[in-house]
Amino acid sequence: MKNTSFWLVKSEPVKYSWEKFNQDGRTFWDGVRNYQARNNLRDMREGDLVLFYHSNDGKEVVGIAKVVKESYQDPTTDDKNWVVVDLSPVETLKKAVTLETIKADPQLANISLVRQGRLSVMLLKQEEFDRILELGNPQTL
Repeated sequence: MKNTSFWLVKSEPVKYSWEKFNQDGRTFWDGVRNYQARNNLRDMREGDLVLFYHSNDGKEVVGIAKVVKESYQDPTTDDKNWVVVDLSPVETLKKAVTLETIKADPQLANISLVRQGRLSVMLLKQEEFDRILELGNPQTL
């Protein structure tokens, strides 16, 4: 059985919002033009879980997606260096998890979102992924 990997992808809500993603139901993740982020796309496997982060405006994790098709040539360019994956939305977080909250959480001190803020596709440790979900889906007592 394959191990699930955990990722975070960023999108500016004015360019492609969580709401639009949910309306579409599926999309290919294009426009990545950073080699490290591209390599991360290549490493994604079907079934991997992905946090959806609104960058620039909002700066918050808003939902969970999953990889439904592994990397293939980016259809928006003829340059063979660039790839996309297909993602589908899974769940909207009850409460968006802001960058400020992430930075303030000691369990997330070494997360790539804080260390490499400009990277648009990043690998997360399962504990980091789970902690963000905890913060986004607080249990009411």
